[in-house]
Amino acid sequence: MDTSGDGRRATGDGRRATGDGRGGSVLFAARSAIALYRLLDLLPVFAGDARVSRVFTLVPGSDFGVDALAAVERVGARSVPWDEACRDTYDLIVTASPKGELHLLRGPRVLLPHGAGFGKTFRGEGSADAPSGLDPEYLMPHGGPPPALHALAHPGQIDRLAALSPRAAARAAVVGDPTLERILSSLPLRESFRAALGTGARRLIVLASTWGGESLLRRRPDLPFELAARLPQDAYQLGLIVHPNEWSRTGEFELSERLAPALDAGMVLARPYEDWASVLVAADALITDHGSTALYYAAALDGPVLAAYDGGDELIPGSPMAELLAHAPRLGRADELEKALESYRVGTGRDAAASAFLSPASDQGSALERLRLELYRLIGLPPPVAPVTVRLLPIPAPPSRTPSAFAVRVRLDGDETYVERFPGHVDAPAHHLAAEYGVAGERQSQSAALLYRRTDRATAAAYSVGWTVDGWISHVLDSYPGCRTAGVVLSPVHCVARVRGGSLVSVRIEPPRENGRIVRSDPAAVLSAVHARPAGVSRVTCVIGGRRYEAHLSPATADEAGRIL
Repeated sequence: MDTSGDGRRATGDGRRATGDGRGGSVLFAARSAIALYRLLDLLPVFAGDARVSRVFTLVPGSDFGVDALAAVERVGARSVPWDEACRDTYDLIVTASPKGELHLLRGPRVLLPHGAGFGKTFRGEGSADAPSGLDPEYLMPHGGPPPALHALAHPGQIDRLAALSPRAAARAAVVGDPTLERILSSLPLRESFRAALGTGARRLIVLASTWGGESLLRRRPDLPFELAARLPQDAYQLGLIVHPNEWSRTGEFELSERLAPALDAGMVLARPYEDWASVLVAADALITDHGSTALYYAAALDGPVLAAYDGGDELIPGSPMAELLAHAPRLGRADELEKALESYRVGTGRDAAASAFLSPASDQGSALERLRLELYRLIGLPPPVAPVTVRLLPIPAPPSRTPSAFAVRVRLDGDETYVERFPGHVDAPAHHLAAEYGVAGERQSQSAALLYRRTDRATAAAYSVGWTVDGWISHVLDSYPGCRTAGVVLSPVHCVARVRGGSLVSVRIEPPRENGRIVRSDPAAVLSAVHARPAGVSRVTCVIGGRRYEAHLSPATADEAGRIL
């Protein structure tokens, strides 16, 4: 039996490779969730081919393998225990990490990177100063052969590997990056992604945290909430991408509890598989540590990248990620964000990404085709005739929580009313507190000068009781002595409100038009402007998120007052 990894198939007593055109078996061996996610991006290579059987196994030994098999179950794939995988023989073994006792598996082995740029090294692990993923000690354990194929994303990576091990580099090939390919192919869905996240015309600022002691969340755990507390809610939206290893180490419950103040302020927490890439496509700027997520963003969108890394032992000097961080503006305090974004030099990210990935302009869409040719060569089967289809990224999940109370700052400047809203649980100077009735806590409702509600969805209940608009507003003003204004949001451009002591008014909002698009803001922000203006005005020019919204006020009609909520 030959297990040298040179492409010849073994003939043990387990699954046997046929090599005669009848079919072949492929084992996807994942040591952690992040490695598994990279393997899942490879699946279109074998899509539609009934000759190939696909099975997964968990390589033992990682502290971050707890979520890997759960992810396999979510996609409905078949898995086998490690002991069984070691007894069988496969036509191809595909991995995305060189670590673990992979030499116990039988069959030619293919190694994919599980990140971008090979920019990290971990002290006390493997060869001194060797990039994680290119370390000969793991590529050729116990002096054994290197993988039959080491699939890389850029020619420079072969040069780096050759400097460490010419023997390993001899079996390396540049195929591109399937994950980047999915991101690039999904760029036309950017507006759909932003709509799903509720971003609107706001700037989506995404933080990216890798794992380990030098990561953003370990060193600056308060940064997400510091930004949420300082950035106006109608101008900015926050997102966070956390490395799958950190999800595995911490657990979703604990991670959500630690991030609760920022999540309560509406921050998007991207799921570790696929969701993170969709959020990345939707982003307007990225704040990053030394994790490779920033290289994907730079290669795909070339938007502003801000450095939030304080240095350490892990980042390899001269690597693409090190070059990106060296030339990106550094974000110190949260209140320096706008200044840092303005100082970003266009092209900084693109230049760094060019040394980590093949050119998107000339090679987009070819990574999976290259991989298919290489993998079917190793299996000994002709590839399918139909071309490989890149699977687009899914629509991301919306924020799990949305703010229900706002500390509102108001500035009157002639006919214009400037409104800035911040999370209501932030201790900051404000003109008034605005709270969404029935969603905000009672303590905030009791303290709110503006209480509003949004129209409920229609219910199919056989028995129900519903307020009229006028009835609810009167009820709130009677029940909450501290409330000066109560309003109902009927649609994105229509509200009805009453200032205490005044009459019921209809508020019609005229959103601005930009480049053929209509830009809508949260109508509740307009209600804050109406609340701040003297009674009796017929028009309020609101400046919200840097845009002007004309609000036309008129006495509410009987139909508006009697509308059932």
